[in-house]
Amino acid sequence: MTLLSEIIRGAAEHGSVPVVFASADGLMTTTIGRLVGDAERAAGALQGLGIGPGDVVAVRLPNTYEGAVAQTAVALCGAVLLPIVRIYGPREVDFIMRQSGAVPFPDLTGLSGQYVRPDVGDTDQALLVYTSGTTADPKGVRHSHRSLLAEVHSRPVEPGRHLALFPSGHVAGLLGLLRILVHGVETVVLDAWRSARAAQLIDEYALTSGVGAPVHLAGLLDERDRGAATLTTLREFMVGAAGVPPAIIDRADRAGIAAYRAYGSSEHPTISSGTPDDPLVKRATTDGRVIGGNEIRIIDDDGADVPEGEIITRGPELFLGYTDPALDAESFLPDGWFRTGDIGRLDDDGFLTITDRKKDIIVRGGENISSKEVEDILALHPAVAEAAAVGVPDDRYGERVCAFVVLREVDGSLDLDEIGRHFAEVGVARQKTPERLVVVDTLPRTAAGKLQKHRLRLN
Repeated sequence: MTLLSEIIRGAAEHGSVPVVFASADGLMTTTIGRLVGDAERAAGALQGLGIGPGDVVAVRLPNTYEGAVAQTAVALCGAVLLPIVRIYGPREVDFIMRQSGAVPFPDLTGLSGQYVRPDVGDTDQALLVYTSGTTADPKGVRHSHRSLLAEVHSRPVEPGRHLALFPSGHVAGLLGLLRILVHGVETVVLDAWRSARAAQLIDEYALTSGVGAPVHLAGLLDERDRGAATLTTLREFMVGAAGVPPAIIDRADRAGIAAYRAYGSSEHPTISSGTPDDPLVKRATTDGRVIGGNEIRIIDDDGADVPEGEIITRGPELFLGYTDPALDAESFLPDGWFRTGDIGRLDDDGFLTITDRKKDIIVRGGENISSKEVEDILALHPAVAEAAAVGVPDDRYGERVCAFVVLREVDGSLDLDEIGRHFAEVGVARQKTPERLVVVDTLPRTAAGKLQKHRLRLN
C-alpha cells in the first residue's frame, strides 16, 4: 500500500461521506469524492510542471479545503509532502526551505494537465515534517508511505462523527486528513483553534469524538461550564502532544466524556494509547498500552533494562531517519531502536507512564520548543549576560516558557514586554517567547560548571 493507492481506494469506497471545513469565513461542506477529485486535477497540474516522485513540495496552508486539496495532490503525485507549521516565523521557514531543498506549492489557478498515477513503493519517502527539539534548529523527520499507513491502520475506526483540531504542519494534522480519506471518517475540520467555535460545532453536528492537546479539551470544558455549549454527544476525546494533567481527565469524566491519554512523537506518531473503556485511574494517570505492533524497552544510561528509565522504541510507524544524518547517529541504537529521550515506566497491567523528560525541551500546547533556541535568542539581547529556559507546569498548555536571566549590569532592568519585542524582531514563532521572566544574580551550576536546570524547575 502507498498513500496514493489508499487515497484512491478510500475515495472509491467512501466518496459520498461528507466533510465540513469550518473557518472564520464560514462553513464549506464537501465530500471525500469531491476532495480527491479536485486533488487529482491539482496533481495533474503539478505533474505538468514536472513534479513527481522524490520532489519535496512545501505546503503552508491552514486546515481549509484548499489546504487539504494541496496536501492530497502532493501525495497523489508520489512527491514528498513538506507541511510547514503556520506559526513558524521567517527564521524557521528560511532554514526549513534551505535544508529541505523544497519547492513551494505553486499557484495552480486555471488548472490543466491529465493526472497519471506514478509508480512508487511503500518504502519510498512520502513525508518530511520539521519538529523542534533539543537542537536550536528544527529537525527534519522523514516518513515513508509504509510508516504513515501503519499509523493510519493501527487502531480500529469507530462509527461516529469526528472533530479535527490538530493544525496542519504537524504529523498529527496530516494523519488526521489521511484517516478521513482512507477510512471515510465523517469529520468537521476547524481551521484554527477557537474554543467557542469548536464547542458550537460539536453541538451543531452532534460530533462524538475528538483528538487534541490539553488546551483543546480544557477550552471545550470551559465553554460547557459557562453554558455556551452542551457537548452532550461528545463521547470520547484522546489527549496528547503535551503533558496531560490528571485533573483534566477527571474533569472530562464528570462531564460524561471518556478522555484518555496517548503518547507519541513526530518520529513515532503513536507509541501507546488508552481507550475509552479503560478505568478512570488508568486514563488519568497513564499513557495507555503500547499499540499497533510497536515495541518499547526501558533502559538506563548503559543500555540495561530497568523498571524506570529512558524509553526506546521500534515498530512499523517509526520514521526513516532525520534529514541531518548526524542526528541519526545519536538517536538510534543497534537493531533499530529509537531513543525517545523520554523517561517512563510500565505498570503490572502493561500501562506506560511518562514520568520525566531526558531531552531539554518545553512542550507548550502540543508544540515542542527547544530550550537551547530560547536561550540562544535571549543571549542576543544586549541586557542579558546568561540565560536558561525551562518549562513551568500549566493546567491549560501543559507547560509555559519560563526564562531565568542574569543581567549584564547590576542595576540593569528587563521585563516581559521587552522580551516580547526582542523575540518578535528575531522572527521566531510567538509560542517560543517566554511568558514568565525571573531575574537572578547567578544560575545554579555544578562544580564542573554544568547548569542545574532541575533546581530552576523547583522555583
